[in-house]
Amino acid sequence: MVCFDRNRLALDDIVGIARGAARPVLSSDTAFRAFIQRGADFLDRLLLEDGAIYGVTTGYGDSCTVPVPLVLVTELPHHLYTYHGCGLGSFLSPAETRAVMAARLASLAKGFSGVSIDLLEQIVRLFDADLLPLIPSEGSVGASGDLTPLSYLAAVLCGEREVLRGGVPMPAADGLREAGIAPLRLRPKEGLAIMNGTAVMTGLACLAWDRADYLTRLTTRITAMASFALDGNAHHFDETLFSVKPHAGMQDVAAWLRADLAYTGQQERNGKRLQDRYSIRCAPHVIGVLADALPFFRTTVENELNSANDNPIIDAEGERVLHGGHFYGGHIAFAMDSMKNAVANLADLLDRQLALLVDPRYNAGLPANLSGMEGERAAINHGLKALQISASAWTAEALKLTMPASVFSRSTECHNQDKVSMGTIAARDCLRVLELTEQVAAALLIAVRQGVWLRCRLEPERALPAPLAQMLEELGQDIAPVREDRRLDGDLRLLLERMREQHWQLYL
Repeated sequence: MVCFDRNRLALDDIVGIARGAARPVLSSDTAFRAFIQRGADFLDRLLLEDGAIYGVTTGYGDSCTVPVPLVLVTELPHHLYTYHGCGLGSFLSPAETRAVMAARLASLAKGFSGVSIDLLEQIVRLFDADLLPLIPSEGSVGASGDLTPLSYLAAVLCGEREVLRGGVPMPAADGLREAGIAPLRLRPKEGLAIMNGTAVMTGLACLAWDRADYLTRLTTRITAMASFALDGNAHHFDETLFSVKPHAGMQDVAAWLRADLAYTGQQERNGKRLQDRYSIRCAPHVIGVLADALPFFRTTVENELNSANDNPIIDAEGERVLHGGHFYGGHIAFAMDSMKNAVANLADLLDRQLALLVDPRYNAGLPANLSGMEGERAAINHGLKALQISASAWTAEALKLTMPASVFSRSTECHNQDKVSMGTIAARDCLRVLELTEQVAAALLIAVRQGVWLRCRLEPERALPAPLAQMLEELGQDIAPVREDRRLDGDLRLLLERMREQHWQLYL
């Protein structure tokens, strides 16, 4: 269970909830609950005494100068999610939806949004009943927060729009009724509190970080197998060599490669090229960029996760309503724009390794296209020729998506939202780059599995280091060597499934 209170949450908490491995619970601590309720009560009192609160007795955004008659105040939050019901694109996946819901719950639980404890409990009820709002992925500019996609969460809490229940889409009203949940009637600021924040981009960023971290390690293991298959030089990863360039993440990658290749510090040439090509020799320098950036990305994402990021902020203790711009997703936008660049470089690295592996001019005596067929039938077998073409296509698409989204700010909403973050687009782009790079990695897993198998067939006296032997055995349980040509899409999909469940234990 992950307890939501005012304490700091970790990125891993959101990932666990997203995968269904953890369940969110709301703290039962009376002091926490009283703190939450104090914000809602302060707004009620302020409304009675002052009669003017942004987003409560006024319109939203540029319409803040439009007064709302008190008799209509209770309807205003429902109009907010209603007119924002204009999202398009594919729906967020169940895991992505859970991450978004958890990120919004985390922000509201800080106690500076002026919402009731019942709103927080309603979100937890959705989790408990496995009711997931169908949230379109497109339509947010990342300030004033993720308004349009989060409107689908707000509407579902009130029994409107659609949900997934057990993977089956249905009207939210039916889903709530079957689960025994009464639709919520939003208090004056609660529509704004749900929607005006960075929960979509932050939830997606948590998932992106987790995938990027695993991909960093997997790319390192693939590189070790590629080096062995290509009869490469393990001395390129020597500890002394890397001690003179003190990037800690890069040094970690080099250490992992030394362990995988059982490098003892002895430089043996044995007729090999003195220097391997860059995609092997410089792999720690490429992978290391992401490895070194991940701690910064994690801190950035977790700071956003643990922020109150709507507007206005309600300071119940100081009895103030603070108008600002905490809905602005610039930090997430920067992290995601930067991450997708580093991840795409992994795709490019792996694509270059595959090009070496299949080319008999560069693969140190392995068959062309890593074909496993021998004898007369070798003439009609083409091995991994098409796989290399597909990997090149996926790489090109990943590289194409590295243009930063954050530089494409647009002035929207009557020039009230005249500088926006594009953080949600950046997060979606990053996830797409991760997906494409994982596809390239799946292709390389087939290729290095094939290449190591062929190298061992070519040099049966050569010992395979224990970490690579273990990896080869685990891969062999899922994919057979390619002797006679066969379709590989099923193998690729299985490897992607293994990758996303983080099946292989790497450098613990």
